[in-house]
Amino acid sequence: MKWLITGGCGFIGRSLIAKLISETGNQIRVLDNLSVGSREDLFEICDFTEKSPDECLEWGEAVELIVGDILSDITTLQVCVGADVIVHLAANTGVGPSVDDPMSDCKTNVIGTLNVLEACRSNSINRFVFASSGAPLGVQVPPLHEEMAPHPASPYGASKLAGEGYCSAYYHCFGVNTVVLRFGNVYGEGSKHKASVVAKFIKSAMNGEDLEIYGDGLQTRDFIHILDLVKAIYKASTIPDIGGEKFQIASASETTVTELVDLLLDRLEAEGISKPKVYNGEKRDGDVQRNFSDTSKARDQLNWTAEIQLADGLSRTIKFFKNCN
Repeated sequence: MKWLITGGCGFIGRSLIAKLISETGNQIRVLDNLSVGSREDLFEICDFTEKSPDECLEWGEAVELIVGDILSDITTLQVCVGADVIVHLAANTGVGPSVDDPMSDCKTNVIGTLNVLEACRSNSINRFVFASSGAPLGVQVPPLHEEMAPHPASPYGASKLAGEGYCSAYYHCFGVNTVVLRFGNVYGEGSKHKASVVAKFIKSAMNGEDLEIYGDGLQTRDFIHILDLVKAIYKASTIPDIGGEKFQIASASETTVTELVDLLLDRLEAEGISKPKVYNGEKRDGDVQRNFSDTSKARDQLNWTAEIQLADGLSRTIKFFKNCN
């Protein structure tokens, strides 16, 4: 298969590429503006050839990098030529940045997604997999599931909801086989550039810094290890007859931030890292109080469930960060 991965130099993209190159016959094209991931990050996973958008009529090496932005409709149209599947990971991520700059969040997550969808339609590409999250659902009584009415509590949730809406529209109007995956809180090896809670806390602890919990720490999240997530993306990209569907992709376990920190402190100590001090700061705007998912639809239609337990996943992630130093 010929895979186009937007944002492929990032944490999730590189992990997906590592899986794809372990199989024979896959050709991979990465579109990334290098705002987060870098060429060096991609080199840690594989060798690649860098091309310009004008050179994308033919697919060449096993992995190709095109440095460009999804906000360019011309670039997205060029790089999508000949692809069998698009995995759209490029995005402005996180609640905090969207609260600070909602306009930038909207441009990247809405206009950028629309550009890639239009390129997909114009090139008659069979499958479009969209990386979403629980943020479009917003304030709900969990477990989150696919039939809930969305009530986004942040600009990030609103922009991802718009992306989901365009996926639905392109499926029904144009026959593009879109699949929406609502990711839980992703963590794991390779997350050195992430600012999410697990990576942030591990890096802070290794630097001898205190850990700040936003609010009282009773807010809950659903943490999913990167290897489980990549398996879900692969299945969503290859299983037939799931166009127009959306799936909650998470561990189906509710963990408070305080519970996460307690577990993390134990694992840090087991790896010879001194326990940091922990304190509670101000609650962050746009955060929801409870968040975990019902993943039964993914189990039934994708034959997928998360397998890596949080304690094991944290140990693996800490070892990764230790090896980075």
